[in-house]
Amino acid sequence: MKTILKSVLARLFISLTVFLTACNNTKNQEQMETGVPTISSFPTGEENKEFGKYFSGRTWLARLTTNKDLNVPISNVTFEPGCRNNWHSHSGGQILIVVGGTGYYQERGKPARRLSEGDVVEIAPDVEHWHGASPDSWFSHLGIGCNPQTNKDTWLEPVTDEEYNEAVK
Repeated sequence: MKTILKSVLARLFISLTVFLTACNNTKNQEQMETGVPTISSFPTGEENKEFGKYFSGRTWLARLTTNKDLNVPISNVTFEPGCRNNWHSHSGGQILIVVGGTGYYQERGKPARRLSEGDVVEIAPDVEHWHGASPDSWFSHLGIGCNPQTNKDTWLEPVTDEEYNEAVK
């Protein structure tokens, strides 16, 4: 009986090992294909080429809401390490909810704020600011456009390397 039990346990262990290895290889293959690690349970979306000129590196955008009758546009934005957007403002304001990685948020003329999963940033209308990933971490946040019927983005100059390095030190 002990021999049969050992044999069954050995087969179970081998099967479990093969299964876990296959799962890990699939996950690694997905990361290699997209180049973006999974840092939250929200979709990463496609590379954000439409707004790429307003970022210092690459980002990915997944629009999470599509029903315009609800008036709550929400997108998941994922930044590669060191990437940040230009200084900008939103005429209707914005809310950021950090869902993965480590990043920074800074309003013009104020110290930068380090951001981690679960942090919420409420950005008042017309406040000039930037946000992005830390130098050594991917970063993902939900961006919620406030007052979408009148909210307009105003894109300004890039955040300089000096400004960024000072903010993240």
